[in-house]
Amino acid sequence: QVQLVESGGGLVQAGGSLRLSCAASGSIFGYNRMGWHRQAPGKERELVATITRDQNTNYADSVKARFTISRDNAKNTVYLQMNSLKPEDTAVYFCNLQDTLGRDHWGRGTQVVVSS
Repeated sequence: QVQLVESGGGLVQAGGSLRLSCAASGSIFGYNRMGWHRQAPGKERELVATITRDQNTNYADSVKARFTISRDNAKNTVYLQMNSLKPEDTAVYFCNLQDTLGRDHWGRGTQVVVSS
């Protein structure tokens, strides 16, 4: 079993910043990629950013230059620093871990609300 616990969501004004954290525990030996996805009301879940174990990153075009993903392998934790937030960033943000068998594991999500 893999457990992913997100934290750091909340309400922020447009232009503000938030930092999300996701701590992984359980049967995570050999996991590779971790990342963040988000789902806004009435929309499908979409990729925000991913980072591999050797620190290769990938970002959605909509968040490039504003969001930064990082990870601490010793703590099995991934972070998402979100700057210059926009109302369209409002969504539930989900942590994702992909294990070495290619299986995806998900956290329960943390709500981010950006007011205009």
